[in-house]
Amino acid sequence: MTEYVVIRLAAEEQAVQWMLADSNGTRRSSVSSGALEEAASDADERAVIVLVPAVEVLTTTVHMPVRSASKIRTALPFALEENLADELGDLHFAIGDRQKNDRFPVAVVAHKKMDGWLERLRSAGIEPAILAPDNYGLAKIPGTLSVLVDDETIMFNDGADTEFVMQDVKPSDVLVVAGQLGEQQQDDGEKSGHLVVFCTPEYEQHLSHDWIALRHDLHSVDVNVLPEGVFPKLAVTIAAGHGVNLLQGTYGKTADYSTFLKPWKTAAILLLSLSIIAMLLKGVDYYQLRQEETALRAQFTAEYRSLRPDDTREIIDPVATVDSLRRAMGASTSPQVFLPSLRALGAAMAANSEAKIEAISYRAGVIDLRLTAPDIPTLDSIQRAVSASGQFRASIQSTDQVADRISGRIQIREGGS
Repeated sequence: MTEYVVIRLAAEEQAVQWMLADSNGTRRSSVSSGALEEAASDADERAVIVLVPAVEVLTTTVHMPVRSASKIRTALPFALEENLADELGDLHFAIGDRQKNDRFPVAVVAHKKMDGWLERLRSAGIEPAILAPDNYGLAKIPGTLSVLVDDETIMFNDGADTEFVMQDVKPSDVLVVAGQLGEQQQDDGEKSGHLVVFCTPEYEQHLSHDWIALRHDLHSVDVNVLPEGVFPKLAVTIAAGHGVNLLQGTYGKTADYSTFLKPWKTAAILLLSLSIIAMLLKGVDYYQLRQEETALRAQFTAEYRSLRPDDTREIIDPVATVDSLRRAMGASTSPQVFLPSLRALGAAMAANSEAKIEAISYRAGVIDLRLTAPDIPTLDSIQRAVSASGQFRASIQSTDQVADRISGRIQIREGGS
């Protein structure tokens, strides 16, 4: 449930009215009246609904067979063009949800009016969540004619698709325009239609003769008196979700990411804190490793200087320096592969006893074999057996046919070379 501050705009020189209502259509406060800035101070952090004069807005319904929202918005102005006196470019079109009969409620207002209302609200520090014509506060009751008398203005809907606002007329005149009285009435003269009226005590008395006349022409007339005025009824109905929000298209509100992210504020702060702590710990580890590296380099340099006091060059690569020392002392720096490779070769030859080694040589970590075998698959079997462990890589370099045997050459290297 959302609680709203509902404000009804009047002419700029007149006081505005406001009250609290929730999305369940429940009234939450008494009606206040005063300057727009006073209403803004009462809003606090609540969402704001602003009701604008219905006489400035065309409210109707339109049948749109297309389903795409973008296509509906594109076609909407042209579907209503014949009913509009102003240029389409001067008008703002707002559309509501699709109804069961596939018609859409539509509100049309001049850009000049929209801009004026929004400028007035922003000057008072108000950013409305909903901006709606006040006649949407007269709820539609299926199968029932509804009238609301608001001073010199009368709001009407037939419970279905017809709704409009007229000024300086009587309720009976409105029903004639709506086709519910006069020549449009049933030919047999039978009474038809149920009328529900909302008005202040003043207009209940002022229009008493009209109520009497309407009771003769309609099946029933139910007059509901609103002692506190019409605003509370309009406010709770629109707060409950009735009507079309004019804040669409170019007037639509941008996404409020701060409201969306607010529930995650604590989690985000914790995550950021953990990230900062992790980065600090990595920074400390890096600093300690650099310190240890510096100490080891200093220790290595000191040991090296004791062996070669005349070499004062900066030691950039300690590993290369150690290899240089080993070569100077006659020690080999290359991995020992000869004996381990012979063991692997011996196992391969034992598994292929028909093959014979004719010659073997070793140089720079590479073994070259010359051997004979009854066929090439035997040579291939020896090559695969030597390479099987992954420690060595054997490859057949050449093969020749000699009499009834195959003479071949196999080269064996360390597995990673």
